[in-house]
Amino acid sequence: MSRAPVIIAIDGRSGAGKTTLAIELAARLREHHKVSLFHLEDIYPGWNGLAAGIERYAATVLAPLRRGEPARWVSWDWVQHYDGAIRLTQPAEIVLVEGVGAAAAAAMPFLDAVVWADSPEQERRTRALGRDGASYEPYWEQWAGQEDEWLAADDVPSRADVRVLNRADGAAPSEVLQALQYLPALAPALLPELSARRGLQLTAERIDAAPDPARLFETLYGLSPNAVWLDSSLPPDGPDGRDGEDGPDGRAWAREAAERSRFSILADDGGSYGQSVRHRSGRTRVRVGNATVQTEGGFFRWLDGVWGRRALRAPEGYPCEFTLGWLGYLGYELKRETGGSDVEADTPDASLIFAGRAVVLDHRERTAWLLALDAPDAGDWLAAARAAVAAAAMDLEPPGGTPGGAAGNTRAAEFSARDTEAAYKAKIAAAQHEITEGNSYEVCLTTALTATAAAGELDPWQAYLALRRRNPAPFASYLRLAGLTVASTSPERFLRIAADGAMRAEPIKGTRRRASDPARDELLRRELETSPKDRAENIMIVDLLRNDLSHFAVPGSVSVSRLCAIESYATVHQMVSTIDARLRPGMPRAEAVAACFPAGSMTGAPKVSTMAILDRLETAPRGVYSGAIGYFSLSGATDLAVAIRTLVVAAGADRGTTLSLGVGGAITADSSPQEEYEEIRTKAFGVLSALGAEFPAG
Repeated sequence: MSRAPVIIAIDGRSGAGKTTLAIELAARLREHHKVSLFHLEDIYPGWNGLAAGIERYAATVLAPLRRGEPARWVSWDWVQHYDGAIRLTQPAEIVLVEGVGAAAAAAMPFLDAVVWADSPEQERRTRALGRDGASYEPYWEQWAGQEDEWLAADDVPSRADVRVLNRADGAAPSEVLQALQYLPALAPALLPELSARRGLQLTAERIDAAPDPARLFETLYGLSPNAVWLDSSLPPDGPDGRDGEDGPDGRAWAREAAERSRFSILADDGGSYGQSVRHRSGRTRVRVGNATVQTEGGFFRWLDGVWGRRALRAPEGYPCEFTLGWLGYLGYELKRETGGSDVEADTPDASLIFAGRAVVLDHRERTAWLLALDAPDAGDWLAAARAAVAAAAMDLEPPGGTPGGAAGNTRAAEFSARDTEAAYKAKIAAAQHEITEGNSYEVCLTTALTATAAAGELDPWQAYLALRRRNPAPFASYLRLAGLTVASTSPERFLRIAADGAMRAEPIKGTRRRASDPARDELLRRELETSPKDRAENIMIVDLLRNDLSHFAVPGSVSVSRLCAIESYATVHQMVSTIDARLRPGMPRAEAVAACFPAGSMTGAPKVSTMAILDRLETAPRGVYSGAIGYFSLSGATDLAVAIRTLVVAAGADRGTTLSLGVGGAITADSSPQEEYEEIRTKAFGVLSALGAEFPAG
């Protein structure tokens, strides 16, 4: 008796291209494995024999193969319309079974994975009749009726591990093979394929040019349904065109600003390696071209499997840590995996794309880097990207309306607040009661402003261009992710882990609005700098993050290199600290991210008990807001911003849009409810003013 094989079923309605898909998939798998292939059409007992064929297949083919034994089964003679010869299917390392009913309920106990092939009905009929000719045409309706009856009682598509829209263009086999590699049950069998996926080759080209980033993004990715722009929109010399204030603190701020604002990354999920992933409530769904694979389990464990070990080193002379990889956001509700309660959000808990090609702009050196994984289509993309960089470098006219103005021709939205002023102040009092009772030291209470817009009233792209002009930030970003747009002008780094293991968190706690009068503006900055309350808030979060980082850090490596420094942006002054550490060798990097998630500056301290308090007080999910935005590089590096100053635009079923803007502040025992309410108005100002909107009254 042989070792039990891995059995993969390829199911779908007649004419969906299952046979060709199975043959091509088998050919690819045979590069590393012994593969057997079984076709159900050889066992159906006639044109009315779908149900009986499924029964025969499960009992005489799958059952012995599952035991590692050869399967002897009776074939059907389609000429004589009667039982034919006895045939043999050997239990190879991998067995592919394909045909209508391959993943029927009776077969499920014997299967390791299910692939469901979809195709439009008219295309299916044309394919099926083109393959089998006149012999099938008289029976098409009869067979289709059996399929309808079977699927009405046995919903195979809903439980398939992989679904693929088979367009008969030759792409499906590669897409399905990539998707199968995400299934934990198949990982041991597909180790050679997984190793090949990690043995990637990177092409990198440097271009001495400083293209306009917005124009470049429009040219390369304007039509991409999934695209990401991690946009260091803060000028290297600061938001006011200055190097910061005079003196050591000002020079340090200028150095920090230049470091954070050096690189911008532009990418989509196109090309041979392009993929996208969405996670919601314990289910991760990856799309590879026209194939989709779904797995159960925690997101951070999934992330560690696809990112947690270094797959690519940076090319010679390339200064950025991003060497292609995953980009997007992690939503606040992933806290269910890090000690928080399970709350369901309207938006996915995480949404990322895998970029197998990207443009990285080095603003300090005024260069553009083109990165692409070695693939048949890499050359064409590199040529297109070179041309786009050259065109965007020559075009000096910034896109999208008047610089400094509101969002182009976007109509001003009217926002409403989830909490009235009185309600928010009541929640502040409730948070202070929790602090008095000893349940928390600091509660980062948030609320949300929302608006709706009819189709055509708001252009998310124009809105983002207005945001970045109005409020440039080192961690700005524009994410377009299949019906969801995230437009962020975040100034706050959540966590950076360099390829060599250096870790850094830079929490912000303490905010003042900027004033147009320089003397008044300086008074506000000094007020924040000397505020005992703001310093106490900031120091509490520093202590929390020191603890978070210590779980995966080399002992003794955690240090605070800046404490309560003041940084000034276009619309606000902020109090910022910097905590550094070094990741212990061999530690899982995704788990290190999870240990710090969500950002302590958005929860309070202690984190777990305070998150429970926030769930009770806020009574609504936060979604993208308070999560993290950034990248997970194939170099093993990550750089993530806190999702604040962030507008989330969701496309509705009626083609209208819903806008959401989260705002909040840290509540301590001595917080003034009026001052805290004014702080959320200050934080909302940068986004609302760019949209031509106002903070809602009441």
